Amino acid sequence: MAAASAEAETKRSAWVAALIGIGLMAAVDEIVFHQLLGWHHFYDQATPAIGLLSDGLLHSAELIAIVAGFFLFSDMRRRGTLAPLHAWAGFFLGAGGFQLFDGIVDHKILRIHQVRYGVDLLPYDLAWNGAGLALLIVGLLLLRRARAA
Repeated sequence: MAAASAEAETKRSAWVAALIGIGLMAAVDEIVFHQLLGWHHFYDQATPAIGLLSDGLLHSAELIAIVAGFFLFSDMRRRGTLAPLHAWAGFFLGAGGFQLFDGIVDHKILRIHQVRYGVDLLPYDLAWNGAGLALLIVGLLLLRRARAA
């Protein structure tokens, strides 16, 4: 019974941290690329006002993910059930998963926005998706190490 409980807590550690990773990567995207650089909005297929509204909705969702994730993370720490290596793995898997989902699904399949407009997209797409893939690989390596420990 204790082994099943420990396995559940390691999985929960990874999922809670993945929620934080998703929220943090969404925040980096929204703050850097939407606000500071102004390269795109979350939804660019309508008026600028709709694009701004879509950014606000993304910002709200990322804040909810970060706050909820940290409340759950803090609760696990308080109870002494947090598995740190699993949590780090989950964080990187969440961040990389968000980045790749955005780059492949939002940019290429749904075409709701691109990384940048008026330029050759290939270098931007390679950098965007390559960064997401790198984060995923780090997460997978950490998860492998965590499972072996």
